[in-house]
Amino acid sequence: MVSMNTAPAVNVAAAAMGQGAYSSAEAASTSQFEVFLKMLTTQIKNQDPLNPMESTEFAVQLATFSGVEQQVQTNALLANLLNNINGGELGQLSNWIGREVRSSAPVWFEDAPLTLAVENNGGPATLVTRDASGNAVLRQDVGTFSGEMTWTGMKDNGSRLPGGFYSFQIEETGSDGGITTRNVEAYSRVVGVELKPAGAELLVSGGGLLAASEVTALRE
Repeated sequence: MVSMNTAPAVNVAAAAMGQGAYSSAEAASTSQFEVFLKMLTTQIKNQDPLNPMESTEFAVQLATFSGVEQQVQTNALLANLLNNINGGELGQLSNWIGREVRSSAPVWFEDAPLTLAVENNGGPATLVTRDASGNAVLRQDVGTFSGEMTWTGMKDNGSRLPGGFYSFQIEETGSDGGITTRNVEAYSRVVGVELKPAGAELLVSGGGLLAASEVTALRE
């Protein structure tokens, strides 16, 4: 439906970078553990035979030793768990490539019509189209219509809005004359998946990024 200029691809480089970050953290913890072990060994070897380390002090050292070792193992397990979670999420979302997702985020428009999901509570309503800067560039009377509609970007003078990102709102007039504004969801095509620090995000037509949690519907 939407013009697509980017070949479908999963950003595996980002995933590799994420895994590298976890590996670096694990390596740092392991290095600290090795330094601690060497220091403790040296301390035991060089202690004064006439004034050896007391048993209580040695017990404290061993407890610290055990704590450091446990922390290294815990860090490794957490890193492995996070890698599995992120990798699984990336793999699942890669199945969305080539399909269309619905959200209230701005969508890319370039000649091809868009499908909007309008929710109307029964009052007279106006569909407001806003450009990437948030300016209202088109207002269309939709009456009491509610459901999916095709948006072509055509203005009253017969010209078409230029290509770009657009968002949509419904302004509904209530029985008391008050106006209620709601965001309108639109479909955009998924062309890739990227792994970000906060989790995987969908790359949609036009180069926009969309969190999977923002998606309310999925279709072919």
